Parts: sequence; structure tokens; C-alpha cells
Amino acid sequence: MKVHICAVGRLRGGAERDLINDYLTRFDRTGRVLGLGPADIHEVEDKKGGGMSAEAALLERAIPRSALICTLDERGKVLSSPDFAKLLGRWRDDGCGDVAFVIGGADGIDPALRAQADASLSFGKMVWPHMLVRVMLAEQLYRAASILAGSPYHRA
Repeated sequence: MKVHICAVGRLRGGAERDLINDYLTRFDRTGRVLGLGPADIHEVEDKKGGGMSAEAALLERAIPRSALICTLDERGKVLSSPDFAKLLGRWRDDGCGDVAFVIGGADGIDPALRAQADASLSFGKMVWPHMLVRVMLAEQLYRAASILAGSPYHRA
């Protein structure tokens, strides 16, 4: 199952980019034998300042046609890491070829795009900067693959 992180904004070089690359490399390595990955990042940027609806149109173009859509949104469901791993495994086992995790910009995800989502996840009641959400998602993808592989990375 290919994983697509579709996000508003361009992440420049630096600590966040390094962490994302590290975790996604680990995810690809661990997930490959499990039928998970590779993971790709699709960045979109609304240079014309059209707001959430313009960002949503760009995100929709970045999402593969048949992909299961999962938004990362403060209104989403809060899962434990083992439950997230089970969810990824279930999507894979159900024959999902692509899953797109959608991360909005500073104002969030347009309601029309949120309504199209098959699932919505939250990293808690706090609002996180969208650049940090990418790092957190990359780490959770690696953690989920590690849990499914029986690796000791997740110790809870």
C-alpha cells in the first residue's frame, strides 16, 4: 500500500525536513516486507492567495484517484499508536492500494475536502503547526510499521 502525504506548503531544508526524511526512510525499509510503502510527500502551494478552497483544489490534484483519503484535523479521531498500526494494517489487508494523508495549511482543510475523507485523525486537542504534523505523521508511520513487524521500537 503506497502512502502519500499531501500537504500545503513547501518544507525547506532544516531539522523538520531531516526528521521527515529519516522517519520515512525507516518506514520504507520496515514497511516494504509488510506491504506498506513507499511513502511520498506531495507538497502544494497556493501562490495566488486563494485561501482554503484554492488549497483544497491543489490538494485534490495531488491525491491519487483511487486513494483512501485520511485528513489530519483537530476534529479527527484520536488513536493510540497500536490502534493506528491496526488501522494501517486493515486498510492494507482490505486491498487499499493507496492512502493519502492530507494536511492543510494554516487555516486547516476546506470543509468540502474534509467531507470527502474516508477517515480523519487528530494528534490531540491541541492545534499543531502543519510542518510539525508532517514530522509527527512520518514518525507514527514508522512506529506503526514497527508495531506490525513486531519490532521493539514501540515499547508501550
